[in-house]
Amino acid sequence: MSLNAEIAEHSLPESAVPDLAERSRPILPGDDPFYVAPAGFAASAPGSVLRSREVELALLGAIPQKVSAWQLLYRSCDLHRAPEVAVTTVLLPFGADPDEARPLLAYQCAIDAIADKCFPSYALQRGAFSPGSLPPLEMLIIANALERGWAVSLADHEGMGGFFGAPREPGYRVLDGIRAALRFAPLGLDASTPVGVWGYSGGGMASSWVVEMAPEYAPDIHIVGAALGAPVGDPGETYIRLNGTLHAGLPALVVAGLRHIYPGLERVIRTHADDEGIRRLDKIETMSTVEAVARFARDDFDDYTDIPLADVLATPEVLEVFEDIRLGGRIPECPLLVVHPVHDQIIDIDDVDGQVERYVEGGAHVTYVRDRLSEHLSLMVISAPAMLEWLTDRFAGRPLPAAGTTTVWSIACSALSPLHGLLTVGRTAAKVLFARPLGPN
Repeated sequence: MSLNAEIAEHSLPESAVPDLAERSRPILPGDDPFYVAPAGFAASAPGSVLRSREVELALLGAIPQKVSAWQLLYRSCDLHRAPEVAVTTVLLPFGADPDEARPLLAYQCAIDAIADKCFPSYALQRGAFSPGSLPPLEMLIIANALERGWAVSLADHEGMGGFFGAPREPGYRVLDGIRAALRFAPLGLDASTPVGVWGYSGGGMASSWVVEMAPEYAPDIHIVGAALGAPVGDPGETYIRLNGTLHAGLPALVVAGLRHIYPGLERVIRTHADDEGIRRLDKIETMSTVEAVARFARDDFDDYTDIPLADVLATPEVLEVFEDIRLGGRIPECPLLVVHPVHDQIIDIDDVDGQVERYVEGGAHVTYVRDRLSEHLSLMVISAPAMLEWLTDRFAGRPLPAAGTTTVWSIACSALSPLHGLLTVGRTAAKVLFARPLGPN
């Protein structure tokens, strides 16, 4: 089957999808017929490609990127394994030959919001308007994988509901997105393709669910390693620490999403939160990440409950949710590189220490680097060279670095990070900013 025929096989009728050149601004996922599940989809195997289309990407919606890109609608499942559809954006380096062997990177963006304008499949498209969302900025990091010749899969791992903080289901969606990418002929991949996993912050949390669920849910996927940056560890503890602080909008986003999938949590909120508290949760569902953080800075949910917040958090329904969303209850089988700032202002080091400890006690091979000088945002960039080199070694089948925990002044000066790494990342960022082709020279 030709490449064009493969794309056409999974495409919507022409009447349902506007011509690429005619779409000055992409349609939001909630209004886009591409995202609608086709009749009978539940009978297909997980990861089956149901629909595809070629898309154009742009930095911040405005600077076009020279990269081959498609979106795939595929069969996946939700928290309770009920069938649903999901979308991933798959990329090849500019001018790549699909017959050339290459690894696949599953990169999880820090969506960290409920609104569909923040989903990678929308926010990364040319013409998208998503001020305050994080995935567009991550294009500066994702481009480094394309520069190394890798294929990339960027799943909307929160699903159509955008349930930020939900357990397990981000793993299902990403793993099925990998399956879809491996089956999509234009990428030239197959079941033997080595797969790497990478994400930071909210993306690191989603990536943790990917590797925790993989042994049970997708043993067919050849995951060779996962790089987890600031992967949260214990979202419940993060909620308690951040409530009432400058970053209070982040835990509010989590609660706003989780109330839709935990009936007990919804009942507690309806019983103890006042009308203004409910309105604030409803409003935050429409906001981007930056907008929510700015709008709800220092917001204290204790001001909107009829009993002390500590008593609300001690209810069995809330304790059950906190236990369910804690990472580390399942042990990844692939090797892990975990990095985290010692003085992270958003995710406490103790929570990630605990996640790593649970993995190690379960027998996982974990190289854990704690960075003294970085804070939450800076480490995402500073750790990128180490993550890239570590993943490159996993794809090449090189020996693993020693497992264990080390605390360094800066990962940029550690044995894991080449001295020229940050310069290479900076040069790649310049190519993104100036719309240069992304791919190996």
